[in-house]
Amino acid sequence: MTPTLAVLLCFGLSLSQETPLQAGTLPKPTIWAEPGSVSAWGRPVTIWCWGTLEAKEYHLVRYGSSAPWEVQNPLPADKAMFLIPSLTQHYAGPYHCYYQTSRSWSPPSEPLELVVIGAYRKPTLSALPSPVVSSGWSVTLQCDSLEGFGGFVLSEEGEHGRSWTLDAQPHSRGQSQALFPVGPVSPRHRGPFRCYGYYRNSPQVWSESSEPLELLVPGVSWKPSLLAQPHHIVDSGQSLTLQCRSDISYDRFALSKEGGRDLTLCLGQQPRAGLSQADFPLVRVNRTHGGRYRCYGGHNDFSKWSAPSEPLDVLITGVFLSTPSLSAQPGHKVSSGENVTLWCESWSRMDIFLLSKEGVADPPLHRRSQHRAHLYLASFTMSPVTSAHGGTYRCYGSRSTSPYLLSQPSAPLELVVSGSASHDYTVDNLIRMGVAGLVLVGLGVLLLQAWHSQRRTQDAGRS
Repeated sequence: MTPTLAVLLCFGLSLSQETPLQAGTLPKPTIWAEPGSVSAWGRPVTIWCWGTLEAKEYHLVRYGSSAPWEVQNPLPADKAMFLIPSLTQHYAGPYHCYYQTSRSWSPPSEPLELVVIGAYRKPTLSALPSPVVSSGWSVTLQCDSLEGFGGFVLSEEGEHGRSWTLDAQPHSRGQSQALFPVGPVSPRHRGPFRCYGYYRNSPQVWSESSEPLELLVPGVSWKPSLLAQPHHIVDSGQSLTLQCRSDISYDRFALSKEGGRDLTLCLGQQPRAGLSQADFPLVRVNRTHGGRYRCYGGHNDFSKWSAPSEPLDVLITGVFLSTPSLSAQPGHKVSSGENVTLWCESWSRMDIFLLSKEGVADPPLHRRSQHRAHLYLASFTMSPVTSAHGGTYRCYGSRSTSPYLLSQPSAPLELVVSGSASHDYTVDNLIRMGVAGLVLVGLGVLLLQAWHSQRRTQDAGRS
């Protein structure tokens, strides 16, 4: 029995095993639909009834009716065809068929539930707590709709597909939802999944399909890396691209957000030999884009995905209108080997301060704020300072309830690191010695010139 048919038979409908005519001892016919018993609105559907070569006439009967819905003569074989040129809700429902021979009537076939998809708006399918599930664990798939459906159907596609039916749970403002526990999950049972909604008085008339949802079962193969272009700190309204890269030639990649209920899938590209990557653009970001992301690589011919990449935090700036200030003590010009402290301060409440250096892909430094004299502040000490600390810095404020949403950036502060004090002293001494040496050489030249001039004068007097 197919998974779809298993769902259809769960609706609790039963068909009479007797026809209006007397059933004989003939074999029960077989009924099926092509391309399937579940089909989209407006598509043609053919119902087949397969009996025996002795059959003279085939009858197709809808549930609840004593008269045949349609009568067909057999084809040049042992079956008859009943064509529905355009499937609508009027054709949805249970059917059975039987046939007549010169001796008797057959018993009715098993019921066929004909379901039409697309009568209502599609619901939304999401995974709780996340679509990333370790093998052997369980997950809850939530089907939500703005319609007041009486029930929902969850279907898993693929060779090992299964289906479930649940009554809807009342939700706010006439909405409805159902929670489907799925598990334990294995790499072979990861989906994709779809859900549909229906009303109790017409259980064979379904909504449009939800968007497909595939569970991601991480494996142990080499993890990819996740980068943000141009940077993982981005102003609200701007755009960035999350790039998943790997030295393994993966065919596809998946991007997940911590706390998110769905995945973003993308086919892999190979910019050069031995390297594969996928780009996930985030266009015109807002506060909903802030969060922690990971990516995975996978092969089309394998069911498992790679281990997750290292997490990447996407930080959205400009959410809070306040702007902190950034200063340096003892100053923004220091010598290598000395100590310097950068202070981030704000008059507005900030639970956390972040310090970011321009042109560096590393995550920003975090410090919990202190509250002193109506001022929120945090210090970032660099000890001892080296030339690597030089550069342009900015700081941001954040709140513990929304750690990925930041304030406006502070004004930039350029930290200038010069050579060490001992080094400067040595250089100064060398300069002084060099100047003194030049002076001595100059004096020597002048003395030599004077001596030569005196000798020429003495030689001229003698002559």
